[in-house]
Amino acid sequence: QVQLVESGGGSVQAGGSLRLSCAASGYISTTYCMGWFRQAPGKEREGVASIYTSGSSTYYTDSVKGRFTISQDNDKSTVYLQMNSLKPEDTAMYYCAAHLVNSGRYCAILLNRPRPDLGAWGQGTQVTVSS
Repeated sequence: QVQLVESGGGSVQAGGSLRLSCAASGYISTTYCMGWFRQAPGKEREGVASIYTSGSSTYYTDSVKGRFTISQDNDKSTVYLQMNSLKPEDTAMYYCAAHLVNSGRYCAILLNRPRPDLGAWGQGTQVTVSS
């Protein structure tokens, strides 16, 4: 059973940066899709970025490309989301998720169509960007 704990959220002004961390306990095989998702009040959960632990392919939603970077440490136990040039519209609760998959293409699929009913999810960390 994989358990995830997010950290690193906070309040910043527009243009600022934050780095989120997701620490995974339990067994993370080489075929997991680790992703970051976010949900603002009154809105649906949306995918932000994901990484396929086998090969480290990365995927991003269009609104964060060029500003956010997802990465993992060498033992794949921690996933990071470096967020630069933050905008007020980035304000949301950010969740880390782990999905057992057998192909990196499922990372893209899950990014576009989040499935909170599948996989393992953390409790979330709040990111607030003020203008």
